[in-house]
Amino acid sequence: MRCLLFICLLLGAAQSFALDRDSVEGYQLPNGLQLILKPGYEHGHVSIRLVVGVGMDDFSCADQQLPHLLEHLLFSGIDDTGEGGLEERMQALGGEWNAYTSNADTTFVIEAPAKNQRKILDLLLSLLTRSNMTDQRINDAKQVVEREDGGHYSHLQRWLDRQDLGHSASNQLAVELGLKCAERADVQTLTREQLEAVRNTWYAPNNMTLIMVGDLDRLLPAYLERTYGALEPVEPSEHAALPAIEAKAQADRTLVRGVVGDTAKLHWLLPEPVIEDQNDETWDLLRDYLEWSLYSELRLKHGLSYGPWAEREVFAGVGFLSLNADLARDDVPKAQRVMSDLKARLLKDGLDPQTFARLKNAAVARQAWAVQGNSALADYYWSALGDYNDGRFANPSKRLQAVTLKQANSALQQLFAEPGYVRIEKPLLSYNGLSLALGAALGALVLLIVGWRIWRRRS
Repeated sequence: MRCLLFICLLLGAAQSFALDRDSVEGYQLPNGLQLILKPGYEHGHVSIRLVVGVGMDDFSCADQQLPHLLEHLLFSGIDDTGEGGLEERMQALGGEWNAYTSNADTTFVIEAPAKNQRKILDLLLSLLTRSNMTDQRINDAKQVVEREDGGHYSHLQRWLDRQDLGHSASNQLAVELGLKCAERADVQTLTREQLEAVRNTWYAPNNMTLIMVGDLDRLLPAYLERTYGALEPVEPSEHAALPAIEAKAQADRTLVRGVVGDTAKLHWLLPEPVIEDQNDETWDLLRDYLEWSLYSELRLKHGLSYGPWAEREVFAGVGFLSLNADLARDDVPKAQRVMSDLKARLLKDGLDPQTFARLKNAAVARQAWAVQGNSALADYYWSALGDYNDGRFANPSKRLQAVTLKQANSALQQLFAEPGYVRIEKPLLSYNGLSLALGAALGALVLLIVGWRIWRRRS
C-alpha cells in the first residue's frame, strides 16, 4: 500500500511539487529509521542526505572530535582496497559524496545519477556497517582531522586560544560565557574503544533520517524496507544538556587581530531572549530590519561602513543577534555613537511600519526562489528537520506572514533590554602608529649613540 501511495506521489509530482514543497512522503521503518522522500524537478538525478543524530555537542571538550574522527574513519574503506577502492566504486557509479560533522549532527551528502541510486545506497550501507577500524586507518584519519582543523595544535596556538587571541569575536564571547570550549580538542588521544562506542551507541536506524530528493525509483520504498530496514535499532541515548550562560564576560573588549593596519571590525552582540510563542521567523525579520537600519545609518547617512551586517548565531543553547561593521579604525567611536543613537530611537519610536512591511514582503517573496533544484531542496529538508511532522515541513512563508509588527516590536524591546557585549577587532598598531613607533625608536637610538660618543670623549 505504501509503495502504491508513493507511486501516486511520483505521478503527481509535475503538478504538485512547485505548489507544495513542504509536503513529502515521510514515514518510519519498523526499526525507527525516518524516511523523507520527495520527487524533484531534475530528471536523472537524486540528492541523498543521511543525517545521524550525533554531533560535537554530545561530548565533553576533550572528546568533541570523536564524531568528526568517526565520520572520516568510515570513508577509510570496507575491504583491503581501502579508501581508494571505496572512492573508485563511487566514481564507477557516477556519484560523488562527502560528509559533515556539526555541533548537532553528522550528515552524509551524496549526489547521484538516478539510475544507480540503489547501488549507491548499497555502498552507503556498506560504509556504515562494514568499515574496518584498523590502527593504521585510525591514525590516518587523525592526521586528516588535524589538518582540517588547521594543522598540528602547537603550544603557541594553545596559548593564543587561552588568551582569546585565536577566536573570532563571537566565538571569543562564547568562550567567555562558558558556551564554547576554549581550546581545540586533541584528536591524538582518542582511542579505538571510544570510536566503537560512538558507532554502536549513535549509528543506529532509530537515530537516523534518510532524505532523498529527485528522480526517485518507484520501487525505492520496498528496497529501503528490505535493506536499511534490516539495521538493528539500539536503546536511545540521551543527548548531553546544552550549557547556558553561567559565566560573566566583559561588556567591552578590544581584540588584537594582526600587527599593523588601519581597519577594524565592530561587533555588538546581543543574547536573544527566550520569548513564549515567538518563533525564529520573528528574529529573522528583526535581523533583516536591523541590517537595513545599519546600512541606512552607517553607509548612506554617515559613510562609515560599506557593508554593515546583522547576523544570528547559536552557541550551545543560546542564540545571539549581532550588529557588525567594517570600519576605518579611527571611525570606531563614531560608529558606536551612531549605533547607540539607533538603539535609542528604535526603543522610543519602535519599528517603522512601512519599512517592516516592505522587508517582510521581501522575505516572503524570497521563499519562492530560495530553494531551487534537488540538492538545495535536500539541504532545506536537512536544515528544517526540527520543523517536520507527519509528512509535512512547516511553511516558512506562512510563518513569516504571521509575524506582526507588535510581535517584532516586543522582541526588539526585550532584545535591547540588556546592554549586550561590544567586541572591537583591530591590529595592534595603525600605520601612523607604526611610523611614530619607528620614529621614536630611531630617535632613541640616535640619542643613545650621541650620548655614548659624548661619554667616550669625556672619559
